[in-house]
Amino acid sequence: MHNVCKDSYSTTFGSYGQMLDYHRNQSAKSRWQRCKVSDLEVAPLDRGSSLAGKLGLFAPGTSQEAVDDTADNLGLAMMVDHQYYPVRGTAYKSLLDRAKIGGTALPKLSRTALADVLNACLRLYHAEALLLLRDEKVAAVHSGDEADYSVLPVEGLLEALQKKLDRRFPGNTFETGYCDHSLVSASWSMPGQKEELLEAYTKTLEEQGQKSMAGKLMPGIRFMTSDTGVASAKVSALLVGGQCPIHIGSCISVDHRNKKSVADFANKLDQLFARFGVSVAKLQKLLEVPLDYPVNAMTRVCKKLSMPKKAAVEAIAMYEMANGGTAATVHEVFMAMQEIPYILKTQNTPQSKMLAVEENMARALSLRWSEYDLAKGVDY
Repeated sequence: MHNVCKDSYSTTFGSYGQMLDYHRNQSAKSRWQRCKVSDLEVAPLDRGSSLAGKLGLFAPGTSQEAVDDTADNLGLAMMVDHQYYPVRGTAYKSLLDRAKIGGTALPKLSRTALADVLNACLRLYHAEALLLLRDEKVAAVHSGDEADYSVLPVEGLLEALQKKLDRRFPGNTFETGYCDHSLVSASWSMPGQKEELLEAYTKTLEEQGQKSMAGKLMPGIRFMTSDTGVASAKVSALLVGGQCPIHIGSCISVDHRNKKSVADFANKLDQLFARFGVSVAKLQKLLEVPLDYPVNAMTRVCKKLSMPKKAAVEAIAMYEMANGGTAATVHEVFMAMQEIPYILKTQNTPQSKMLAVEENMARALSLRWSEYDLAKGVDY
């Protein structure tokens, strides 16, 4: 039994069925509720507030653990239907959006002062809000206008994706799934399509003496979504089989906006599958792009992409030792950069951060590397 009231909660899934059942159950227990922004009322819920000790004022089913966890994190509660709900940290940005305020000073306020500011601003607006009530807390406070926020149920997206995968990539294999309160992700490999999608690329790798790498790599995809406003519903092309999945750039996405539906997401998947080969060809092309100063180029590109500094510096040092100051290709440097997520993984970095780093690294495939291949060194 998962303890899902904690803001720090996350879980992983070893099978598609397990992940689908989890999200079906979660949807059945979640509630989407519309109300006027001006009717929203926020109250302080830190350790010093009187509300923290009055569980009877909260909605039925709210546990003392959920109240205490909120008091130690965001420290706010919200009145919904004359009962309080703890507010999860995932709702903070969308709550500020409804109040049309922001800034770095707000988190520094006492919870009482922050609640007063929010309430004063919320009362000014009569538009609709769409609340997500999940796992004992308010998880999001979206705009109630369907042009601004469309609900795309996770289980519906998963079912649509699996159906498309089975049709286009028979024999696909579910690799792993992940979710926390703000983000959902899953990845699949397509072993039956390795020859179809990677034949030319792996042949070139073998010709350049990289037979081991050619044997390991396999086509795959990664799915990501969020119903708390963190991410659109999107699917990216991957190469799997190495230490960490490698994003190779091609991505389709459907924003939670403009009355979009699961059907819109399913239709867009055909675009990704059609472009998969183009993405692999783009990666293969990097085998032909030379770098005179690969270590300097790697350092500049890591800075450009804002890779986590400590892991990036370690990966750069490892590559510098292996490279020995010789010329190289962009492909070689791009593969050396894949040490960064692996280093983060060995340091037990949160999965949500890992996903963001891996996805961001794919931007390296579209850079003009000659602009970073300079003789002058640079500190990270």
